[in-house]
Amino acid sequence: MISTISKLRFKEKAAYSGLLRVLVLDDEKPFTEELCELLGRSGFYAFESNTASEGMKIMEKEQIDLLILDVRLRRVDGLEVLKKVKEAYPNVEVIIVSAHGDMDTVIKAMRLGAIDYLRKPFRHIDIQIAIERTNKFFFLQQKISRMEEKNSLISKDLERRIERHLIGDSPQLKKVLELALTAAKYPFTNVLVTGESGTGKENIARIIHYASPLKDNVFCPVNSSAIADTLLESEFFGHKKGSFTGALSDKKGFFEISNNGTLFLDEIADMPYNLQAKILRAIEEKKITRVGETEERSTNFRIISATNHNVDKLVEKQKFRLDLLHRLNTLRIHIPPLRERTQDIEPLLYYFAEEFSVKMNKPVFKIAPDVVAALKKYSFPGNIRELKNITERAIILCKGNTLQISDFPLEYEKPIQTVSGTESFNLKKVEQDLIRLSLKNNDYNQSVAARQLGITRDALIRRMRKYGIVIHKGG
Repeated sequence: MISTISKLRFKEKAAYSGLLRVLVLDDEKPFTEELCELLGRSGFYAFESNTASEGMKIMEKEQIDLLILDVRLRRVDGLEVLKKVKEAYPNVEVIIVSAHGDMDTVIKAMRLGAIDYLRKPFRHIDIQIAIERTNKFFFLQQKISRMEEKNSLISKDLERRIERHLIGDSPQLKKVLELALTAAKYPFTNVLVTGESGTGKENIARIIHYASPLKDNVFCPVNSSAIADTLLESEFFGHKKGSFTGALSDKKGFFEISNNGTLFLDEIADMPYNLQAKILRAIEEKKITRVGETEERSTNFRIISATNHNVDKLVEKQKFRLDLLHRLNTLRIHIPPLRERTQDIEPLLYYFAEEFSVKMNKPVFKIAPDVVAALKKYSFPGNIRELKNITERAIILCKGNTLQISDFPLEYEKPIQTVSGTESFNLKKVEQDLIRLSLKNNDYNQSVAARQLGITRDALIRRMRKYGIVIHKGG
């Protein structure tokens, strides 16, 4: 029996979990009442029962985390109760209590799955330590679960080969993964991955490659918008020594480098139109000719391309070749933006919080409940990349060991305005206006403006040419 009732200073709750729900099952009513009052005052949800049948009914109705069980109950063997509980509710942890110090019983209880043992009468500090120890165990369990939370469709070997940002359990993400693994079964089938910037298109490309028979061969990622126009042909097809100024040696291009592997063409929609025909021929014939040579070279590769543009609209506007799209688009995988799969925000947040707290050696054990709720209401224009960025900043700003909503200043969140007319929804005009505004705000420094717009300087220059934007520093 606990001698007196006092308020214990238990930890408020395990990291990333709710308050523990504790059931006290003992045939001594004064004991259950006193212990439940103690637990209630300490911030736990406490339930009491004086019979095994009543206790089982409570467990059927309530989601119990921890059972404090007297091993010697009237008319029922406590070990039998323990066995039934662990069979029916394997995730419920059990602390055994008893007025008898029978070590054989204790050993049997631990073998049946009890996590701890206390002998009556025990001190306040004893039950405090036992529950805190159990609380820490819950924390470790949940930490392991988060580490293994990725969709079971992905093997451990595959996880090691890709970035670990494709986390979540939304139906939309599961569908994307299923399509990716289907594509992986056909090693030379071309795949087009679409989705907004920051949704993880390259991760999907890596999953397709590393889950395929090509996994031990090269994965060659290329940002189509980051290569200078003058070097595009050389970079893709290679060149012969001396074929142009600066060609100091023979060089393989991306198509040769990717032989028997995967060539990932990111931002494919930004590829210059005049290069698209040459790319198409290389894909169709699997033969290339280096700059400065006449001899054809054979190379076999899979093309996975990605874009954040509506490539079908670009075809209609004759900005992208229809025949090239048909070649790239044998299978299409679209990744929905984060705002359309808010179910994935919470596991991503926990993963990034853990990643940065370890990197910065700044332990953060908890995330306030209102943080997740607020983030689910945010539109995330930058998708997963933005969530990662603001989580890193939150870890830096965090004063204690709990991330608060004040650590997440959502600077770009604005209410959606109701607009009339069609001009406000003209993407071409909006893009032109953004480019002009960024150039003006950055004193017409193209490199700085490109970074602000989230594109390369070459991509910015191409867009300026496309829209006929000429720099006039005078205003």
